[in-house]
Amino acid sequence: MQENVRHPSHHRGPNSLRFSLPALAVSEDPTRSRSSTVVVTNNNFVYSCFCVCVTDQEKVQQAADSNSPKKPFVPCKVCGDNASGYHYGVTSCEGCKGFFRRSIQKQIDYRCLRDGKCMVIRLNRNRCQYCRFKKCLAVGMSRDSVRYGRVPKRSKSLEDHSVSSTDSASSSQDQLALENKQLAIYDVILSISQAHHSHCAITEDKIKNIVRQPATLMSKIHIPPGQVQFSNEELEVQRLLMWQQLASLVTPAINSVVEFSKRVPNFSDLSQDDQLILIKLGFFEIWLTRMARMIDREENMVVFEDGSCISREELAVVYSPDFVTSMFEVCNGFNMLNLNDTEIGLFTAIVLATADRQGLSDTSAVERIQDSLVEALTLQVSRNHSTEENLFAAVLMKLPELRTLGSQHNDLLRWYRLQWHRGNLPPLFAEIYDIPKNQAADSASQS
Repeated sequence: MQENVRHPSHHRGPNSLRFSLPALAVSEDPTRSRSSTVVVTNNNFVYSCFCVCVTDQEKVQQAADSNSPKKPFVPCKVCGDNASGYHYGVTSCEGCKGFFRRSIQKQIDYRCLRDGKCMVIRLNRNRCQYCRFKKCLAVGMSRDSVRYGRVPKRSKSLEDHSVSSTDSASSSQDQLALENKQLAIYDVILSISQAHHSHCAITEDKIKNIVRQPATLMSKIHIPPGQVQFSNEELEVQRLLMWQQLASLVTPAINSVVEFSKRVPNFSDLSQDDQLILIKLGFFEIWLTRMARMIDREENMVVFEDGSCISREELAVVYSPDFVTSMFEVCNGFNMLNLNDTEIGLFTAIVLATADRQGLSDTSAVERIQDSLVEALTLQVSRNHSTEENLFAAVLMKLPELRTLGSQHNDLLRWYRLQWHRGNLPPLFAEIYDIPKNQAADSASQS
């Protein structure tokens, strides 16, 4: 049987996925002789439920056994299969119950290859764990129920409460509002996790496939016979050439940061100018956060995403010894926090949504984006590091450290900006740091 199901057409993009809590009820039609799928939409989320297939043989059996009580078909709110009971706050089947429990207990980070929009029904519920877990949260499965035990049966319906009807209605509304807020936070976490895994070359899985290879930023310069050392002019030329080589190694990360930024919830709602300001002024801090895992303090080198190993001494020539020392120290401190990929993704999104970047026109909108990201990171850290009480505060303390490095890096770029006519930088690198393009050098290299 094939299902012809359409996703809702009113999504604005990969970072604007919304979903609501309850699935609409689907009543069983015992007169049908064929299996069928009923698709019910509730706001922006699609739920699929399966009707009971009643054959002629089953009708005869039911007529013969008229004294046996009829057990109504109750669909699982996650996948539409036959529900076995009330699990973790939701009517669900045994399969989805076990899947949700394992996801919470093992703290698994899932990924989706289809932009987080997979249909979750009984026939394909195992294909995309990311979307299945998101569906579990969307219909109201409670993480705390897994942690603290079953939800008491008396809490399943308002009739079982001993409080007055007014208090029950108020309590229900408060609970629904809380669940909606929690679901919005879960949506942010899942969106950022997917964006980070898809648009970052430095994740736990991808690092395993990076093959290290010795590399250098140095370029060969002809030295006249008998000359022992570089002249000041030759030293400047060498430094510029090393910076250009470093720019080539950094450039692939620029596009990935841009694509990641587009998928941060509500970022695309900002004006184009504000988006560019946030990306340009935050790029170095985001890049350094991602590269922290690639800082090798024992070997005194940085490993780039293509495997090139650049020594600390060469970086000190391009920048300065003090600046590179600060880079290594901040990255080492960040690594000691032992954050996973999702948490690093949330942190870099917070760095991106910094409301006091110079030139922003709508700082309030940026603050709202950052507030939602901070809430998401708070939840994620408390969930994964429940025994480390001060970890979240330690994570936030890295923000001013990165900001200081970003400011120092901008100061170091001033000399290079003055030398723009003497070099030939990758266009994307020149754009991210607002460095004029050397048309003459570009034409010479193409010829």
